[in-house]
Amino acid sequence: MTALICGSFAYDSIMVFEDRFKNHILPDKIHMLNVAFFVPTMRREFGGCAGNIAYNFKLLGGDGLPMGTVGTDFDSYAEWMVKTGVDARYVKTVDGHYTAQAYITTDLDDNQITAFHPGAMQEAHSQAVPTDGSISLGIVSPDGRDAMIDHASQFAAAGIPFIFDPGQGLPMFDGDDLKRFVEQATYVTVNDYEFSLLSERTGWSAEEIAQQVEALIVTKGGEGSSIYANGETLEIPAAPVTDIKDPTGCGDSFRAGLLKGLQAGWSWQQTGRVASLMGAIKIESAGTQNHHFSLDEFRNRYQAAFSESADFIK
Repeated sequence: MTALICGSFAYDSIMVFEDRFKNHILPDKIHMLNVAFFVPTMRREFGGCAGNIAYNFKLLGGDGLPMGTVGTDFDSYAEWMVKTGVDARYVKTVDGHYTAQAYITTDLDDNQITAFHPGAMQEAHSQAVPTDGSISLGIVSPDGRDAMIDHASQFAAAGIPFIFDPGQGLPMFDGDDLKRFVEQATYVTVNDYEFSLLSERTGWSAEEIAQQVEALIVTKGGEGSSIYANGETLEIPAAPVTDIKDPTGCGDSFRAGLLKGLQAGWSWQQTGRVASLMGAIKIESAGTQNHHFSLDEFRNRYQAAFSESADFIK
């Protein structure tokens, strides 16, 4: 059962502002904002939603293929994918473009301000979901607007179950677009802010969205997540964290856990808790693809976090 992970690849330039944005942004001056944040350190990391999800999915032993478009500056990222064993057969280089670039500044309250250049990501619609029977599960994550629309339609037309994960791409779509995504999708996952926007633009409540898909998953940061499935709402606790270093990429780690659970046929409680632990492990590491673990280490931590057997994780 191979999963196709549609989404972006990007270089992330990550900076930490050693103060709080709220101390420097005056609410009554927001209409004439002109601020500068001194960031003494910066890291350049491999990122993008497809890249991050694929990396985490590989750590969990998942069978996945990321699909996206990149620029002619992708060489170092491609070498990293080879090193980590992530299959790049559906990663397409587009001449005349840079790989997407994200410039992320995080403050001491873990708030983030991001500037994003899409680059080659805008050509992601030039690739199509394979329909040769090799793909049995999918996810549509933030990508070029046309690509997200096309890939969702292609999954639906091929009868391939998929997760709709609009993430930071959600503002690109109006209510009718979002309704169509929900109607096509098998699962929908958003964070609590994205859910508010999704609900506002569609006019649908969580229960109304959940009635149209097999599950709606809403993450709430340190408060865990809610899974609306089978007419019930399952509350998943956040996994314990030893040291908060960087929230960037936690959502992608969580989504890798969802994919793994769906691929392996786990219960929603098991799937939600694995996803929660993936997010906790990620937040303890700087960057989006610098954390590592063996499955034995993951099982031990799962058992310690949730006081239940992790023998199902294989």
